[in-house]
Amino acid sequence: MSDIPENLHYTEEHEYIKPDTDGVVVTVGITDYAQGELGDVVYVDLPEVGAKFAQMDEFGTIEAVKAVSQLFCPMAGEIIEVNQAIEGDPGLVNKDPYGEGWMIKLQIRAEDLDQLLSAADYAQHIGE
Repeated sequence: MSDIPENLHYTEEHEYIKPDTDGVVVTVGITDYAQGELGDVVYVDLPEVGAKFAQMDEFGTIEAVKAVSQLFCPMAGEIIEVNQAIEGDPGLVNKDPYGEGWMIKLQIRAEDLDQLLSAADYAQHIGE
């Protein structure tokens, strides 16, 4: 059974969104379920700080032993930080997807969080 923290938001494409205290900066990564399905992550390609994306734009790729998958931006926004640690150690995505394995920090409009799945909705989506 996958770890699905209650305090996060989710997408059907298996990204999680952790709002900052102000609600306009969010941390984005892939869920525990997604990293488990991918297997050992060997490479992550992330965008540059300052890049802007519309909702559902591809913002990067993640490569595992089993497959290469696209990463989709959960909402429109601007990249304000990229996790440099996973460039040197992509296995952090497997070891700690909700902590040290985060991917980007995105500046958004707080009202866009309403479009995302709750933990219960995501659990239903993945059949748990």
